[in-house]
Order: sequence, then structure tokens, then C-alpha cells
Amino acid sequence: MLDLLMVLAFVLYGLAVGMRTRRKASQNLHEYFLAGRTIKGWRAGVSMAATQFAGDTPLLVSGLVATAGVFALWRLWIYGLAFLLLAWVFASGWRRAGVLTDAELTRVRYSGPAVVPLRLFKAIYYGTVINCVVLAMVLVAAIRIAEVFLPWHDWLPSGFYRGLLEAVEASGLRLGESISGLDPSTTSANNLISIMLILAFTAMYSITGGLRAVVQTDVMQLGVAMLGTLGYAWFVVDAVGGLGGMSDRLVELYGVERAGQLLSFAPSDTGEAFMPFLVIVGLQWLFQMNADGTGYLAQRCMACPTDRQARIAGLLFTWLQIFLRSLMWLAIAIGLLVLYPFSAEEASGAGFTAAREALFVTGIDELLPPGVRGLMLIGLLAALASTVDTHLNWGASYWSNDVYGGVVAPRLLRRKPRDRELVMVARLSNVLILLIAMVIMANLGSIQTAWFISLLFGAGMGSVLVLRWLWERINLYSELAAMLASLITAPLLLYFLGTDPAREWLRLGVMSLVTCTAAVLVSFVTPATDEETLDRFYRQVRPFGFWGRTAARCGVTRAASLKALGSRLFAVALTAVSVYALLFGVGRLLFPHPHGDPWLAWSCVAVGLALLPVWLYLGLSRHFDDRGDGGEGVDSGPERSN
Repeated sequence: MLDLLMVLAFVLYGLAVGMRTRRKASQNLHEYFLAGRTIKGWRAGVSMAATQFAGDTPLLVSGLVATAGVFALWRLWIYGLAFLLLAWVFASGWRRAGVLTDAELTRVRYSGPAVVPLRLFKAIYYGTVINCVVLAMVLVAAIRIAEVFLPWHDWLPSGFYRGLLEAVEASGLRLGESISGLDPSTTSANNLISIMLILAFTAMYSITGGLRAVVQTDVMQLGVAMLGTLGYAWFVVDAVGGLGGMSDRLVELYGVERAGQLLSFAPSDTGEAFMPFLVIVGLQWLFQMNADGTGYLAQRCMACPTDRQARIAGLLFTWLQIFLRSLMWLAIAIGLLVLYPFSAEEASGAGFTAAREALFVTGIDELLPPGVRGLMLIGLLAALASTVDTHLNWGASYWSNDVYGGVVAPRLLRRKPRDRELVMVARLSNVLILLIAMVIMANLGSIQTAWFISLLFGAGMGSVLVLRWLWERINLYSELAAMLASLITAPLLLYFLGTDPAREWLRLGVMSLVTCTAAVLVSFVTPATDEETLDRFYRQVRPFGFWGRTAARCGVTRAASLKALGSRLFAVALTAVSVYALLFGVGRLLFPHPHGDPWLAWSCVAVGLALLPVWLYLGLSRHFDDRGDGGEGVDSGPERSN
């Protein structure tokens, strides 16, 4: 009963926020998707972290640690470099551009007859294809969580449930595989009810209240999710026998060599495994479609009132995401290896990854007492809701602002769309996004496999997205070439190399090389963006880097533009060393390697702490609140006219 009351309170809070913010959200797209640029930096950062927390990510972490050890989590941690680039380099550009979506940036950054088709293509590709795949991954996690905690076949009246069960059997619908031994029809019926209720709850406040409602609920949701995760970690560690005995228990169960592999923060085999590790860690953070914050991360930065607030958002998000969250999940994932051991034969069997992912949920049901279990359940539901609401809001922004407002209304209907009309399109497009995501979800296996495939399709896009901010020669054909190369190469790589995780480094390497080469070569053989567009973009956004000719036309020296970029990259490096040194040092102290020496861990902690005041001063002060060209600081960004 206590667990149920806690869940009910969580639901009522979300609905109340949506109703409270609906009036402002209904005014126009600027209010609906950017909350009138009034979101404080700390709130935007917490909202980013809540979205990235997700319901599928802790399950993914459990699967990665079981299949490849702690060092496999660098696949997630390395994104911290992209997050820091967003904070120090790109956040101000996104905010100053005065756009509502990253697809709309093509209108501001490029020139030529293909600007509108590129904007439309990106809106559909990012807002529907990529967005719905990510949503589907979240929904896969949702049904695994729901199966354990929401046994509708036991709760609902038998007559009502029997009718639903017959309808599911007649339709042939299959929503996930059971992790508790239920028959397929019962599993699908239960999952259908759970998914519909979760989506209905999330959609009610996100569709009604727009970004204001999303951010307000995200702040609460992350707090609950973190508190529940901390409680889960506490009970897992206690069941294992404490942090001090965790490594010893692993050695007892798996042997010294295997325990060392599971606990290692680096590849245990510096031979064959070292090159794949370097390729994945070295390329994945940059050669991915969100390398410059494209998507909901950029949206949060655009919603901040000043450049400084946008920078704070990115920095807070990075530390919550990479450091704090990771340590709690590590305790749970490693503890589950002890509490639910597996043999080498099981590890090589089919469905092992999905089974280990599901253990994160099973452990909640079996290890936590009432009250704490309810808190963790709310935490998982909050993580799911915070991800779903963001992807609904973000996806709808493409359909309303870029598809309908940018193409359908002005070019097909031959008129300017009204504000409330655009908001209505935004709300209706949420339904379309949900339906597509559910279709994809019904055909997904493990979260890890889906994640690998989504990474592959995005590999190579990041380079051109980063370069468009730093190099004036990038044009719209560069982006088109990268996207088309990705769409053509990815299916070929999946066909010839399959989805074997051991070949992931090869697939990513080939994809990155092909798409990046195509984008750069096309930049030199196609018409450059016209000078008028470049000058207007430079004066409005004040980008850093290789803008020599454009900067000169706007009265800025080449050296000043490069110096501005160099100082910000130095801040990225300082912050990255600090966060990764503390992550490695604290992680090794909490979860020591069987043959590890604590001096290295303590040294890393000392370095990380020593750098804290330096990057904190740079981030919180107004040191970087300049124009990037030596001019006076300008905090207020351009307002967008509808």
C-alpha cells in the first residue's frame, strides 16, 4: 500500500505541473518549446541529466558490466567530452542562433536551393527515425520494469482481463519476452496496459505544458531517481557484505583473472582488445549525431536566458551524468554480479545480455524492502517519464516548427501559420511519434543491440556537425553527404559484419572514415555558402575557430577567433581531466582491482580535486561571456519571431 501511495503522489504531481503551465505553453512555439528562454542553468542541466538517466540506461549498464566488465562503460563515459564541448564551445552558439530546432539552423547557417529540403530531411530523420528508435529502447526497458511490478493479470477483474487477453491473442501482438515465466499472451497484455498508462501519464503533462512542464517535472524526477538509486545501491552493497568484501566475493565466484577483468577500468588484454578499445573510445564521442549537442541538449541551452546559464547547464549535466550517476550504478551492477553469479557457458548463451539487463529490475523486487522498493519503482518510472517527455517534446518541435511551419504552411498552403495552430500541430504530432515508437519497440531484442545499431547509423555525422560551427567552408552539401553516406553505409556494414559486439570497433571505424571523408571532400567541390549568409551568421552567433575570411569581413582578426576557440578547448581539457580523474580514482577506491595499488587512485583523486576550483571559476564567472572576438559580453540572445 505504501508503494502504491508513493506512485500515486508522483502521478498527481506530474499532472498538476502540466495543468499549471498549459496557458503559457499555448501562446506560441517559442513558449511551448523554449519556455520563453527563462530556464535557469541549473534547472536545464538537471533536466538534461534526468533525460539521459532514462529507464533503459541502468539496464544497459548492468548488461555491459556483465558481458565486458567495468571498462565497457567507457562507451558511456566518453560522451562526457561531447557534453563538455557543448558547455564550453557550442552552448552559446545554439542560444545566440535564435532558432527553435537544430533543423532550423540550416536556414541560418547555409544558403542555396537545397536548404529547405535539408531542413525537412533532418526534421524527419532526427525527429521521427532517430527519435522513435531511442523512444523504443526506453519502452523496452519500461516493459521489463512493468512486468515485475505491475501484474495486471492478478489485479484486474477476470472478465475484463480475459477479454483483453483474447483481443491480444487474436491480433498476434507480441510486446517483449517474459523475464518471469509468463506465457507470451499474458506478457503482451500486461505490457500493453503498462505502456499505455505510462505513455498516457507522460503525454498528458508534456503535451499540455510544453518545455516548462517537462523541465519542472524533470527536476523532481531526477531527485527521486537519484534517491531511489542510492537506496538500491545501499541494499545491494549490504547484501554483498559491504564495499570492502565485494572484490573478494568476485574472486571467490569467478577466479582472480575473471574478477580482474570485470573490475578493470581499462582493457584487461592490451593485445587484441586494445585497438578496438582505442577506436571506440577515441571516435564514438565525436563521430555521433549529438556531438555538438544537436537535439534536446541544444534545446535546453537555447531555453536559457544567458550564455553563462547555458554553460552552467552543460557543466552540471556532465558531472551528474558522468560522475555521480555512474558511481551509484557501478555499485549496483558489480553487486548484482555477486548476488546473481553466472557461468562461462551461460555468458556465451543466447539471450544472456537481455537476461543480465533484466536482473536490474529483478533485484529491486527481491532485495529491497517495502517503501524503498516503492521509491526505486518511482525512480525508474520517473527516469522513464523524464526521457519520454523530452523525446515527445523534442520530436514534436520538428513536426510543428520545421515540417508544418517551415514547409507545409508557407509552401503548400501559401500562408503564414498562426501561433495556436502550430501549437496544435505540436500536440497532435506527439501521438504520431508514440505510435511509431511502439511499432519499433515490438521488434527490438536487447537494449544493448539496439543501442549499437543506433550508434552505427549516427557514426560520422558528428564531425560535420562540429565543423559547421568551427569552419566556414562547411556547407549544406557537406551535411547532406554525411547523412546519405551514413544511411547507405550502415546497412551494408550490418549485412557484412553483423551485430557482433566484438566487431563494433570495426563498424564504427569504417563508418566514421567513410562519412567524414565524404563530407570534407564534398565541401571543396560544391559551392560555398554565400558571403551574405556567412556574415549574418557570424555577427549573430559569433562562432569560434576557422572563420578567417568571414571574421575579417566582420572586423575580427583570424588570430582572435582562433584564440577564443583555444581558450575554450583548454577549459574543456581541464574539466575533462578533473571529472575523469575523480571518476577513476573514486571508482578504484570503492571497487578495488584484485591486483590494484591504491596510490594511483589517490593520485587521481588529488588531481581531480586540485583542478576543481580552476574550471569552476572559469565556468561560473563571466570570463567567457564575450563575443569570441575580444568585444564586450552580450548575455541576451536574439529573440525568435514566429
